[in-house]
Amino acid sequence: MIQQATTQENINKLIEFRQAIYERGMLSRKDALFEVLDALLSAGQVTSFAMLSQSEGFQRKWPSLYAGVEDGQLDSVWLREFLGRQVPSKGICVFPLDGSPWQRPCARTLEDRQYVYQASTDVNGGTVTIGYPYSLLEWCAQPHSSWSLPVDVRRVPSTKTAQEIGVEQIKSLAEVRAACVEALDIVAVDGKYGNSGFLRSVQGLRSATVARLRSDRVLYHTPPSPTGKRGRPRVHGERFAFKEPPTWGNPDEMLTLEDEHFGKVRLERWNGLHEKKGSDVPNNVLRASVHLEHDKPPQPVWLAWLAPACIPVQISLTVETIWRAYIARWPVEPGIRFRKEILCWTLPRFQRKEACDLWTELTAIAAWMLFLARTIVADVPLPWQKPQQRLTPQRVQQSLKPIFALIGSPARPPKQRGKSPGWPKGKRRTRKVRHPVVKKHPTVAKTA
Repeated sequence: MIQQATTQENINKLIEFRQAIYERGMLSRKDALFEVLDALLSAGQVTSFAMLSQSEGFQRKWPSLYAGVEDGQLDSVWLREFLGRQVPSKGICVFPLDGSPWQRPCARTLEDRQYVYQASTDVNGGTVTIGYPYSLLEWCAQPHSSWSLPVDVRRVPSTKTAQEIGVEQIKSLAEVRAACVEALDIVAVDGKYGNSGFLRSVQGLRSATVARLRSDRVLYHTPPSPTGKRGRPRVHGERFAFKEPPTWGNPDEMLTLEDEHFGKVRLERWNGLHEKKGSDVPNNVLRASVHLEHDKPPQPVWLAWLAPACIPVQISLTVETIWRAYIARWPVEPGIRFRKEILCWTLPRFQRKEACDLWTELTAIAAWMLFLARTIVADVPLPWQKPQQRLTPQRVQQSLKPIFALIGSPARPPKQRGKSPGWPKGKRRTRKVRHPVVKKHPTVAKTA
């Protein structure tokens, strides 16, 4: 009885989530949009966007597939607040911040395309492509898994940088979760955010930040107290060079532990360090050495830790807590790959940037629905697949059809509207405007 009650509660939670998305999140073309969402969840991997119209979850004609995305509208502000409230309000919550491009090298009618980094062969032999860069703030639901759920997804326009959009996302998250006083939110970011310009922008928020640092950085200790002599007081203390161990001194905290995935681990922490042009942004620096049991262990990872404005009293913050928060950002990588390959994030070839943004948000909603359904679906492996105890997102999607038959859809059934009149006779067709690719000028990371 307890298991049945728990299952029914999870089913009700999924139904309530779907109903809220339909009633509050979708502003126009909501019936077609919701059927597009169900088709996306039930179709599996498809070869083209139009093939979604052949899914059992899509009851309309195929033109409604394009009309729903091209003419539909989502309440993005409400959606970010709603998804932020789905994250637990207690304990440590890790939010990876990363970026990923939507490649559109041949879409000359798309406005505001940019040169973005991607391991492809479109431009420059494999490091640059043309398309839209997206900034993704996600919630790591389960460490060492594929469950990474988007909380805030935004396209990076050519007038801003990924760091500026990331700062806006973090501040928006802090506002949404201001009432979660028993939760410690930690934003885990990669090396491109590891500079005082970015850390200064998120300093003093309710969320903490852990950022990877390059292994060749040079930082400085807090300067000594003024001596009263003439001249300007010192801004920097002793030098701290990552590649020069004699400059480190004794760490303020050190811990050695055994980890299931990383073997023998040694963590060291130095407090009160800053960049040469960022003396107003003091932070703690961690050095994580893993697999020390090997003859040739990997290179240590350096991390910067920026503490939150307030730490919940029931949470003990140690060097291990910070390190585990950073390694918990890994699910963002398979999460992005799953949405691109299975949920068809970058498959469609829309001709408007607004449609690209809407489709990106739809794939984020689909990932959340799969997560909420993971506890109520029965694993249905294909003949060549092994059964799973902890279902992956793809395995949940593979087993989802019986759940749709059980819970139904809030979308209204389609109405027959007759045959379309087609293109008006005598009306001339105009050539779509071609837009140039925007090339951002190289900028130095803002540290002052």
